[in-house]
Amino acid sequence: MKSLWAPWRIEYIKGEKEDGCIFCEKPKQEADKSNLILYKGETGFIIMNRYPYSNGHLMAVPYKHTSKISDLNSAERLELMDLTSKCIDILGAFNAEGFNVGMNMGIAGGAGIEDHLHYHIVPRWSGDTNFMPVIADVKIMPEFLEDTYEALSKEIKTLEE
Repeated sequence: MKSLWAPWRIEYIKGEKEDGCIFCEKPKQEADKSNLILYKGETGFIIMNRYPYSNGHLMAVPYKHTSKISDLNSAERLELMDLTSKCIDILGAFNAEGFNVGMNMGIAGGAGIEDHLHYHIVPRWSGDTNFMPVIADVKIMPEFLEDTYEALSKEIKTLEE
């Protein structure tokens, strides 16, 4: 059995939580860059994870506030999958060699935000796990979140052309 250790996420776990649902509130604000929103579609959007497991950790999120896939209509489900596909395409800018794509539903399923479903798209590279998290309780992130945002926002614009 392998264990996934993410001690750097303790800031999120212990930190003060914002009121309301971030997936409902952030897209309404005129602050896409500071909110790490890369793309807004008709029924959903792409946002970077502020507490990523690796550089480029993205989330595809419907605007509709629900925890059930069955609450989404067919257009919303289709765009959610299209946004997930778009995430994989733009992460090509990082030469990702693979991806973990999934949805954590419910507390028992690992959902950090259980009331608003979303897909996680995590880029992976051969050898991207190393000894640092194990022996030093340190995760090495080779790029600042803001720099990752800039690179990915340029890449997503090329897909729209």
